[in-house]
Amino acid sequence: MAVSSRRGARANAADIELARLAKALGHPARVAIVRMLAEGGECVCGDIVSRLPLAQATVSQHLKVLKQAGLIQGEIDPPRVCYCIQPETLKKLQTLVADIGAAARRKA
Repeated sequence: MAVSSRRGARANAADIELARLAKALGHPARVAIVRMLAEGGECVCGDIVSRLPLAQATVSQHLKVLKQAGLIQGEIDPPRVCYCIQPETLKKLQTLVADIGAAARRKA
């Protein structure tokens, strides 16, 4: 599926998916959270908050964005929520970015 922008540029499904995932990673705190979860496995929300210089509400909002993008998942274990990486989505992101690199190498 291709989508046209106002300027006539066309974006295919891969471009749209990459843009969606990149937008979710568009804040340094979200990148830090993904890196933290990728390196350490799963983590309780309170532990994430204690490792970032941000308020709990701010961290929760960043977790929500990452979860909506499918980069992480949260499992409720009352009264806590335990978060972990969605490895399939992270692999997809790696592939989408690698495709750009491969296209650039072909042009060089």
